[in-house]
Amino acid sequence: MNKHFKDAWYYLRRSGSHLRHGVQAELDTGEQKFRKWTGRERNSESEPTRREKIRTNLRNAERTAKRRSQKVRRRSRAAKERSRDVVRDARKRIRMS
Repeated sequence: MNKHFKDAWYYLRRSGSHLRHGVQAELDTGEQKFRKWTGRERNSESEPTRREKIRTNLRNAERTAKRRSQKVRRRSRAAKERSRDVVRDARKRIRMS
């Protein structure tokens, strides 16, 4: 039952995030049109500096490493549980014989 609640919370947070991004995208296009009509257009954003690119790459690498390590941990736990079950079943079979 707890797993279902975790899944529900995950999807709720994810849908909220998508909603926020969608609303922001809609508001940005409206803001751009309004600024164009009023003559207050913003300057186009310049390209990120080398330092900003490196920071972004490092953040992405950190997130990727964290995600991969969590995946490996989950897999190792599952393998450990499976091996316990196999040993338990083997012991039961030996006792029955």
